[in-house]
This record gives sequence, C-alpha cells and structure tokens, in this order.
Amino acid sequence: MADAFEDDADQTVSIGEYLQDLEEQELEADLVLGGDEGKECTYSKGYMKRQAIFSCLTCTPDGNAGVCTACCLSCHDGHEILELWTKRNFRCDCGNSKFGEFFCKLDASKDVENAENSYNHNFKGSYCTCGRPYPDPDVEDQLENLQCCICEDWFHEEHLGLETSDMVPRDEKGEPQFEDLICQACAIVCSFLNLYPRSIFAPVQQQTATNSSKDKEVVEDAPLNVGSSEKLSNGSSSIETPVTDNSPIEDCNGKTVLLGENAATNTNLNQCNQVAGPSTKCVIGLNLLEAPIGLEKSKTMFLSKDWREVLCRCPNCTEFYKQKRLTFLLDKEDTIAEYEKMAKQKRAQHEQEQSAEQLLNNLGHVEKMEVLTGIADLKDEIGTYLASFDPSKPVTSADVHKIFENLAQKRRRMT
Repeated sequence: MADAFEDDADQTVSIGEYLQDLEEQELEADLVLGGDEGKECTYSKGYMKRQAIFSCLTCTPDGNAGVCTACCLSCHDGHEILELWTKRNFRCDCGNSKFGEFFCKLDASKDVENAENSYNHNFKGSYCTCGRPYPDPDVEDQLENLQCCICEDWFHEEHLGLETSDMVPRDEKGEPQFEDLICQACAIVCSFLNLYPRSIFAPVQQQTATNSSKDKEVVEDAPLNVGSSEKLSNGSSSIETPVTDNSPIEDCNGKTVLLGENAATNTNLNQCNQVAGPSTKCVIGLNLLEAPIGLEKSKTMFLSKDWREVLCRCPNCTEFYKQKRLTFLLDKEDTIAEYEKMAKQKRAQHEQEQSAEQLLNNLGHVEKMEVLTGIADLKDEIGTYLASFDPSKPVTSADVHKIFENLAQKRRRMT
C-alpha cells in the first residue's frame, strides 16, 4: 500500500509545472500554425509562401486536397483530419470541386481547382519511403521523423539511406545540428550543392563497407561531390566516380576551376555570361544550365545554418533554379526558421494586445473613459508640440517634461 502512495507522489505535478507545460504546448502550436488564430480563410491571400495545412479524409479520402487552419476548425469540425504541419506555395482547397457538394462556410467564392497546389502521399496519411502512417500504430517507441526541405515529405532516420542513425548530425544532447535535410531522391536534383564549399554541409559521420563488417568507420564532412558515370567497354554505366576537391573542371568561360573547398578562393572563377555588373558574377564559376549535373545515385544531405544565403544568384544560376523549380531556396520567408520567427512575433503582439484589453476590461466604465481620454489627450499634446518643434534639433528630456507639464496645466484648467 505504501508503494502505491509513493507511485502517486511521483506523478504529482505542481501548478507551476502544469502552467509551464501548457505554455510550451501553446507556443509549439503557434509555431506550427504560424501565429494564425484560425478566424479567416487564407484563400484570399492566394498561394501563400508557407502556411499550416490540414487534409480532411472525411471529405477527400483520396488525399488530393488541403485546407487552412480556419477551415479546419469551422468547416471540418468532427471530421477525420490529418495535420500536415506546413506546406509552401499552397492555397486553401476547402469547398472547391474536390469536395463535391460540400461548400466552404468562410469563403464560398473559390475557383474550381488550385492548379499550382502540390500534393504527396502525406495528404493520405502516409509518410517516408515506407509509406507508413505517423504515429505508426504498429510501433511502440515513436521516433521523431525528419522532413526534407525540398519535397517536404517526412522520413524515418532508418530510411534516409544512412548506414547508421549516428550519421545524423546531433550534439551531445541529441539535438539536431543541421538546419535543413535533403532526402536521397531530392539530392539528385540538388547535386549542384556539392559545388559549394563544404561549410554549407553539417558534419556527418559516414561509414563505408570493407571486407570486415566490424571495421568500417570513415569520417567525412559532407556528401560526395558531383560525379560522372563512366562508360565501360560493354557500354554499361559504371558506379559513380566522385569528383574530388582538386578535380579540375571548366567554367562557363572555358577556364579551369577547382571544386569543393577550393571553389570559394579559386582565382579563375569569373562571370558566367559576359554581362557587366557585380550581380552577374557566379559564385561557383560554372554554368549550371550547360553543365551535365545529375547523379544516378546520391546521398542524403544535411545543411548547416544559413546555407541558403551562400547560394549563387547570378542570372544563369537563377534561371537554373527556375527550371528545376527550386526558386524557393532563394526566398528567406520559405525557411522554417523565418516562419517560426514570424509566429513568435505575432504571439508577442497578441499577448501585448490581450494585456491592454484585459486591463481596460477590469476597469469600471468611468475609469475606462478616463484612461482612454487621457491617452487621446497625450497623443494630441505630443502632436501639437511636435508641430511647433524645430525638426533640425534633437528631442531632449526637457522637451518631454515640457509636454507633460503642458498636459498637466490643461487638466488643471479643466477642473
């Protein structure tokens, strides 16, 4: 019996701990929703750079539609809903042709279909290359999935093509030491990233197979560089031959450059097209539009903080991103970090507004009118004083005191 009481005591949570946990849950929800209070449908905002999206399997069991936060709460309450976290360049589908006779309660004037929206198997409740749901009912210990910043699918660590989960860059506490992840499939399209200095990659501990399965650890800092598939005598393609840091390659002006770590300091890097202006200088010194970049096999990429800022923005590279549908990589607002930063700002602003509103609501009618009148008088006095103030002179503490002195004199005259 004593042991039972001891177990109950261990599970006791203080009021402070409960409130802190509640605050953390509210913050996490705000970060996912981007500070969206869910009062208005986002359809009128067009294809938003990033927003929280939900899939309603009750209305669209095929998983070919997504709805915004407000529609999820107002139009699909009680339905089978999948939370998809955030999606880029998405417009709310609620009530369009995919929903049959169901119409949106918040905005009925919607196009038949949002042609620019992209959908993957996440909208059906499947994730990763294994196509399993999350959380997985057949797995007791659920591990946090990792999202690819290109296709935005979620992956189990064991399905990233890594030989061991230790290859995921983490600190001693197990916290991720990378800003973005690019899965194996998307790494093929993004193989051009290997032309940049290795500093854009988070350090990864990799393993290669040897004759002894127990003795095979090799440490590398980044994925292999762009390689070429050499033809064998029988005409078949050989295993990818990686280009090393010192492998020479010609840039778009026909001059030899070195890739990898040496690319940032190579003296032969010059403009991809002979157009004057500093914005035309190519960082990697290679015309991606003409270079045969494409790998038959590639490795999962882990990118370090602010890696997107290093990306070249010369005309040729920009056109390359456009052709590969990767222009979002140049948009800072596309990043999860920027999305969460915006959410925190909205949360702070909302808390300030709530504090002021609660203060007024706790006052009586007369007191409330006095506060509002006082604020209006202060604004008028500041405006009047500044209108007669010499803008070439700095505002001093004496000027501020003068404003409040004038305001006090007016109040005395009124009383």
